[in-house]
Amino acid sequence: MLFGIFFAFWRMMEILTLIPTLGMLAYFVHIYASSNALTPNYILVLFIVSVLGAIWAIATLFTYHRAKSNALFVSFIDLCFVGAFIAGVYELRMIAHSNCSSVAKSSGAPFFAVSAGNDHGFSVSGVDVSVDKTCAMLKACWAFGIMNCIFFAFTSFLALLVGRGGSRKEKDVYVRETHYSRHGHRRSGSHRSHRSSHSGGGGRRAAYV
Repeated sequence: MLFGIFFAFWRMMEILTLIPTLGMLAYFVHIYASSNALTPNYILVLFIVSVLGAIWAIATLFTYHRAKSNALFVSFIDLCFVGAFIAGVYELRMIAHSNCSSVAKSSGAPFFAVSAGNDHGFSVSGVDVSVDKTCAMLKACWAFGIMNCIFFAFTSFLALLVGRGGSRKEKDVYVRETHYSRHGHRRSGSHRSHRSSHSGGGGRRAAYV
């Protein structure tokens, strides 16, 4: 039960991080497709892995009562997704050292000031803040990819524990059923031998008389 709760928690974390990832990557795929250009591998690989990972995570979360009987298979597939996300993150590794935002002093402002308005809002003057949208989105996808490498490793380990626990329970049930069946055969055999000896003794007494 405890492993099931942890498994469901990490599955939710995978879904919550994969949905924005595939959404942002789908934006780039749409741009390249609209321009009749080939989507770069560093976008396409992580996009495909994110889509497949999200579908797998949702399917195994809502059918956990069925997936529990195939826990070892679920563990293997999750481990495969760990390798797939590592490949996607490796393809997008060039974004790791990119600086997506910059803060600089305005050229025409003599000084930097922060003021509070009458509506209790704050305004900043003398500063120019620029953010590269493309860089920021790709860097977020890269970070989410690293997180899902860890998340799928956790769920793979938890599914492995659930699978081992289930196989042990099935083995115990099989041993108990085998023991009961053998015990039942012994009882039936003893009853039969007792009846045969009893009937045999009665026959000998009848012949003697």
